[in-house]
Amino acid sequence: MTLSGERPVGETTFVLPPEEAGERLDRALAARFPQLSRAQLQRLIRSGAITVNEMVVRPAYRLAPGDRITVTFPEEPTVRPESLPLDIVYEDEYLLVVNKPAGMVVHPAAHIVSGTLVNALLAHCPQVADVGGPDRAGIVHRLDRETSGLIVVAKNPETHASLQRQFKRRLVRKTYVALVEGQVHPREGIIEVPIGRDPKDRTRMSVSRTGRPAVTQYRVVEVFPQYTLLEVRPHTGRTHQIRVHLAWLGYPVVGDRVYGRRRQTLLPDRHFLHARELAFTHPATGEKLVLSAPLPPELTALLNQLRREKGAR
Repeated sequence: MTLSGERPVGETTFVLPPEEAGERLDRALAARFPQLSRAQLQRLIRSGAITVNEMVVRPAYRLAPGDRITVTFPEEPTVRPESLPLDIVYEDEYLLVVNKPAGMVVHPAAHIVSGTLVNALLAHCPQVADVGGPDRAGIVHRLDRETSGLIVVAKNPETHASLQRQFKRRLVRKTYVALVEGQVHPREGIIEVPIGRDPKDRTRMSVSRTGRPAVTQYRVVEVFPQYTLLEVRPHTGRTHQIRVHLAWLGYPVVGDRVYGRRRQTLLPDRHFLHARELAFTHPATGEKLVLSAPLPPELTALLNQLRREKGAR
């Protein structure tokens, strides 16, 4: 059963014929659904929208004769331009860099089709609508919902491709500020352990021997009795990388309810992770751009509170 044309919606189930046995699941599906990329299919597999014999498996699962494959395609969200406030740090005819607030989702999902950064970008510069793929709006990388800070957006396909190459070759320097639980030792270091999807909870990531390589560099900036302020530079771009690596090291990010304490009062609405600086080469001019965004007021206020308490001891 090969589908073509528009993106499929709904659920379909089929039994694998003997001649396709031994093929990877994602490759077999790519042949059946050519209108979807392998990356899209892999995301559906990892999310549990595609199952084999009613079980969630990995994209690399090797199919066997008689395997029953069920594919549930979510409805395509309709993303409309919205005149939302944008904190633009830099903009020219080729690209822009925005300072995303905590709480704003970057890309729309099946249950979130408004209030995202994509909605705001479509209103600000409509020409990004088809840059980087449907509903990408020229966005080259991403930040978690509760992470604030800098995101670069391309205004045309050539700029987007150039920036993607820089990220892939690790030529973009990303600097974050993180407040973590505990006093960090040693005072600087490199965390180099692979990260993959958590086998027990597909919405989480975890350190895994079978995961993808991930490298995070950190150094201590300031120490408090129960917390440490860090400067963090990820050298790779895995999902939730900084949060997973710091939690694995034993120092979860303050306010992180997924990888840290589920109950805490210091930051009720976000975690303390901010993408402070972004440095890359301008695709058109060759100029080295180094852009920065100050800590949001709520994070500055928390640091000042911790400094007052430290000074009063």
